[in-house]
Amino acid sequence: MTIKKIAVIGSGYMGGGIAQVLALGGAQVVLGDVDGRVASQSRERLLQQAQAFADAGLFPADSRARLEANLTAAGSIEEAVEGVDYITEAVPESMEIKREVLGRISAACAVDTIIGTNTSAIPIGQLAQFVSHPQRFLGVHWMNPAPFIPGVELIASEHTLTAHVDTLEALIRSVGKVPARVADTPGFVANRLQFALYKEAVLVVEEGLATPEQVDLVVSNAFGFRLALFGPFAIGDMAGLDVYASSYKTLAGTYGERFAAPDALAQLVEGGNLGLKSGHGFLDIDPEKRAELLAYRDKAYAALSKLRAELGPPPGLVG
Repeated sequence: MTIKKIAVIGSGYMGGGIAQVLALGGAQVVLGDVDGRVASQSRERLLQQAQAFADAGLFPADSRARLEANLTAAGSIEEAVEGVDYITEAVPESMEIKREVLGRISAACAVDTIIGTNTSAIPIGQLAQFVSHPQRFLGVHWMNPAPFIPGVELIASEHTLTAHVDTLEALIRSVGKVPARVADTPGFVANRLQFALYKEAVLVVEEGLATPEQVDLVVSNAFGFRLALFGPFAIGDMAGLDVYASSYKTLAGTYGERFAAPDALAQLVEGGNLGLKSGHGFLDIDPEKRAELLAYRDKAYAALSKLRAELGPPPGLVG
């Protein structure tokens, strides 16, 4: 199925950013919100923002003209979803609001229209009960800010047709984003990891080990710096899983079982699979690409360091 016309329901910060990306990608996008006035105001805001982004070199020079051609505002949610191929719901992260809006959407649109929800953490299976014909419903979790963050999680419930996930994956790729299919569980992958880190960071502060400013300095200039370019498994395999296992042993001595080495990690190390240094870890990295990969890593880190120096410290934050 080819997606040509899209409704974005919820035209705030997230929904507006999603609408910009989809419209700039060539789709005809209709904004729907609590009423036509809000949707029209959001459209004008997005046009002005696109011009500002273009002036700053963040969007293509013709972005405002492309949005003017591809982005419209509807008088109601029901009007917005009429005759579209795909609907993405991007209302606030509230079960009550999503229940009402998803009910209105699925009652008003055609029965074969694909419906996506931009929930950050609510399981798709729970939201599917508010949608008629739940086989056309899935999670499409964009990251904030949508115009600039590449990743989009695709989450199918037990009801979702695989063909619809295929269609949305193709759409996401066509607008320059990076889709990843993940399981339907609270928080999915991105927010399960993100909130685990955040909780541990708060505990570090509560225990008096560092200030919030110092924690941010450590993260953004250490492992967080690496995470801008590689995921945790690639970083671990390059560092050496034996190093990780040894570190977990030290951490567990102080913090207990919650910092014990995961069984999968311990089994790999026991089997002599230490990552890149032994040719196999969690990832199957081609040993013949070892030198090339490490050269890429070093070049990428140097380029990122240069970029950060050019940008300077974030305004208002410790650099």
